[in-house]
Amino acid sequence: MSDAQPKYLEHNQIVPILVGLMTGLFLAALDQTIVATSIRTIGDQLQGLSLQAWVTTAYLITSTIATPIYGKLGDIFGRKPLFIWAISIFVGGSLLCSLATSMEMLAGFRAVQGIGAGGLFTLALAIIGDIVPPRERARYQGFFIAVFGTSSVIGPLVGGFFSAQDAILGLDGWRWIFFINVPLGALALFLVNRTLKISHLERLDHRIDWFGAITLSTGIIPLLLVAERGLQWGWTSTNAIICYVVSIMGFLLFARIELKMGDEALIPLRLFKDKTFSIMTTIGIISGMAMFGGLAILPLFLQIVNGATPAEAGIQLLPVTLGIMIGSITSGQTISRTGRYKMLPIFGSILITVSLSWMTQLKVDTPYLSIALMSLLFGLGLGGLLQPTIIAVQNAVSPRDIGVATSSVTLFRQMGATIGTAVFLGLLFGRLPENVNEKFTRAQSDPEFVTAFTDPANADTVAKIQELQGASTSAFNDTSWFSTANQVLIRPVLEGFAQSMVTVVTIGAVVACVSIFFTFFVPNNEVRGRSEAPSVPAE
Repeated sequence: MSDAQPKYLEHNQIVPILVGLMTGLFLAALDQTIVATSIRTIGDQLQGLSLQAWVTTAYLITSTIATPIYGKLGDIFGRKPLFIWAISIFVGGSLLCSLATSMEMLAGFRAVQGIGAGGLFTLALAIIGDIVPPRERARYQGFFIAVFGTSSVIGPLVGGFFSAQDAILGLDGWRWIFFINVPLGALALFLVNRTLKISHLERLDHRIDWFGAITLSTGIIPLLLVAERGLQWGWTSTNAIICYVVSIMGFLLFARIELKMGDEALIPLRLFKDKTFSIMTTIGIISGMAMFGGLAILPLFLQIVNGATPAEAGIQLLPVTLGIMIGSITSGQTISRTGRYKMLPIFGSILITVSLSWMTQLKVDTPYLSIALMSLLFGLGLGGLLQPTIIAVQNAVSPRDIGVATSSVTLFRQMGATIGTAVFLGLLFGRLPENVNEKFTRAQSDPEFVTAFTDPANADTVAKIQELQGASTSAFNDTSWFSTANQVLIRPVLEGFAQSMVTVVTIGAVVACVSIFFTFFVPNNEVRGRSEAPSVPAE
């Protein structure tokens, strides 16, 4: 495909391809929503709730590193076989996750899942970029948003059902949230193979930048380790300093290798000469940290502090989904109608900042209506920011760079999300023991608390909360007993959780505010239309 003549398809040719792409995306999207709403149950049963950050970040690390590699491999072998390969790896990782016996093992198997997931969203966006002109992409990418919206409704219900079961056909109930991906994956493979009729017109003999992937991993992983363990180790401890040094060396080696590799680099540095690409990747890193911080905290707040079940928490998070869908549809229509996108990232970043700032008011007795409005505003911001970012970058680069540019901007957003998740969840559980102890100290002057504390009927709850006082983060690995404990006695623990979560969203609001600054420097380019290139029939 030459730069001068990108070859786009007609609508009736795009629809069957879209069906295949949406099927693959649904597999990954459904898994994310099921796991997000079930992670507390899994952590409690595997006695490792405080380790949940690694279950999330292991998935994000491998998907982040795999993303640009899929972009290169897609250029060499074609995007369809790579899409099928990504689904297969994802399903294999899901099967392994269903067999995990510890949180550490689950984190390792989630890393395998991430290798497959890294190709699903990126390859789908790249395929749309190949066959649809920039000005019409928002229309078709809106279907992707619908997939995520549907999974956000179905996922929590399915996850809640499985998590609530002690066993199904001899397997623990929560294991089915991963095992269910096997038949779904088989269906996805069948539909993708039947519907994804695209030709790989030209084989590009790229080299794969494996050393770039290794050095990038070397830079990211120690940074995540110190982010998750920093409060326990101390930010200037020997372990932390070793992580800093290894991370810096990894990033320096990565930059050197990328310069040497040129166009074959994992992230070709020439792309940064384009102002749109540079600014959008910067916004992606910053906003990724903020948005995933909010997405990680909300389900935990609803389940731990408000006492919702996984299914109830999923339903209560529907305002986020509704906001994302409304924001995405509105931004897509705006781009299609005006051909401009500059104001959309500005509004999106502002809404994310405002919603996270509002979340700093969360307390144990915060009414759900307030939480729903916060969630809706947060979703509107995400919807207004995510889609224009991809479209702006694809519009800015030449057609031959759509694959690598799409994977690169996704890579940077995933890096921000990975770092943000590790930092925010690390802060949450790192601050938790201190905040809980402070709340218990204050509660001892409350007559109602003292009465409940000395009541022999509450002996079991008293024993458990005494274990938490002065304990480390690991003491909070099992929170399943919160729902049956005396609510007067357990309130200091819930207040400690709420205060720790407020610390996290406060930092998230500050990070999101920084992204607003960069959005004002986004070039107000006009999005290209279909008239710039002729159509070509499908295979």
